[in-house]
Amino acid sequence: MAKSKFEQSLADGAHKQLQSLVGSWKGLTRTWFEKDVLADESPAEAEITAILGDRFISLDYQGSLEAKQFEGKMIIGFDIPYQRFNSSWVDSFHMGTQIMLSSGEATANGFSVFGEYGSPEYGEQLWGWRTTLEIVNEAEFILTAYNVSPEGDEAKATETVYKRTAGRDL
Repeated sequence: MAKSKFEQSLADGAHKQLQSLVGSWKGLTRTWFEKDVLADESPAEAEITAILGDRFISLDYQGSLEAKQFEGKMIIGFDIPYQRFNSSWVDSFHMGTQIMLSSGEATANGFSVFGEYGSPEYGEQLWGWRTTLEIVNEAEFILTAYNVSPEGDEAKATETVYKRTAGRDL
């Protein structure tokens, strides 16, 4: 009997790649508020779990910024019909009460998704937020985010290099 597209993706596609991230991770987060000016460097921890029958992963993380604790969550999935990665993101520092929805393409060893954020009190123009996830190997991945001005200028905002502490195969 032929496998469904989802079963095939779990066996050797994007869903297998996402499931390879399930586990516990520790890392170092670097933050920039101005282009090329490092503002903070602090430890981070993440737990990635499979949810809804391995259709999605949940990346739950904690860290600090300028000695203030924060936490966040990303739900990440791969949309088989449209062949795109999608994510929802909330956290207690960057997003306030907003939920950022992002979508984008696969890369050679991960994905890049793009969302927008803003507030009417700061003007009507939305800013972009591009997030990349690069799987270096089974024990390391890099999560990087870039602020994108309304004019299209891009600057690195955060980068966390995560190392596996425990996982499905450990």
